[in-house]
Amino acid sequence: MTEILQVVFDALSLGSLYALGALGIALIFGVMRLVNFAHGDTMAFCVFAMLWPSVDAAAIVFAGNLPAWLLIPFILAVGAGLSVLSEIIVFRRFRNTNPATMMIASFALGFVIRYFLLMLYSSRPKSIDLWSNLGLPVEILGARIPLLQVITIVTAIAILIALTFFLKRTRFGLEMRAAAENFTMARMLGVRANRVIMLAFALSGMLAAAVALILVTQTGTADIQMGGNIMLIAFIATVIGGLGSLPGAVFAGFLIGAIATVMQVVLPPEARPFRDAFVYAAVIATLIWRPNGIFMPKSAKQRV
Repeated sequence: MTEILQVVFDALSLGSLYALGALGIALIFGVMRLVNFAHGDTMAFCVFAMLWPSVDAAAIVFAGNLPAWLLIPFILAVGAGLSVLSEIIVFRRFRNTNPATMMIASFALGFVIRYFLLMLYSSRPKSIDLWSNLGLPVEILGARIPLLQVITIVTAIAILIALTFFLKRTRFGLEMRAAAENFTMARMLGVRANRVIMLAFALSGMLAAAVALILVTQTGTADIQMGGNIMLIAFIATVIGGLGSLPGAVFAGFLIGAIATVMQVVLPPEARPFRDAFVYAAVIATLIWRPNGIFMPKSAKQRV
C-alpha cells in the first residue's frame, strides 16, 4: 500500500508539471491557433530572472534576497511580461499569416531568448538553492512523501480551479472562451481582439513561470535548456488532449505523467533508461486510436 501511494504521488507530481505546461500552450493555441514553441524558453528565462545578471553568478541567488511572498509574484510578473512583450513585438505582426509561419516565428523567438541567456550567463548550469527545505519528507498514510511533491500537486490543483473559475465566471474568461470557439464571430459580437490575445499570453506566461519555480526547486539548477523537455511533453499533451481543448490538455498532461511513472516502476532496471521510448510508443498508440485527440474541441468537430 505504501509503495502504491508513493507511485500515485510521483505520478500526480510529474503530471502536474506537464498539465500546467500543456495548459499554457493550449491557451495560446485556442485563441490564435499558434503552437508557441518559445514557451519552454520562457520557463528558462523566468528561472534566470532569479539570478543577478552576471556571468560569474555560479551560486548567487537573487531569490535569496526576497521572501517567498515577493518572489512568487515577481517571477509570475516576469513570465507574463515576457509573453505579452513577445506578442506585441513578434506575434502581432503574423496574425493574418498561416499557422506554419507563426510556428516558425515562435521557434525563432525561442532561439533569441535562449541565446540572450547564453550571452549573459554562458552555457554552464548555475546552482540555485531555492527552498531546499521543501525536499524534506512528510508522512502521509504511512508513506514518506517529499513535501515539494505535495506542494506541487496542491499548487497545480489550485491553479486549475482558479483558472476554471476565471474562464467560466468572469467577463474576460467568457471572451477568451468565445474567441477559442470562433474568433471571427467573437470579434463581430464586440470582443476586443488585442485584449483577449494579450490576456491569453499573460496567463500562458504566468503558467510558464509557475512551472519554472517548481522545476528549479526540484532540480536546484538553472540551465538555459531546462524548459525544452517540459515544452516537448507539454506539446504532446496538447495534441493528445485535442488541440484547443483546455480540459484535454490538462487530462493528457496527467495521463503522460502517470504513464511515465508507471513505466519507471514496471520496466526492468536495464530497460528504464529507455523509458521515454515506451512513453512515446503509448502516445503513438493513443493518436492512432484518436487522431484528433481524446477531447476534440467543438471548433475541430465543425471542420470535420
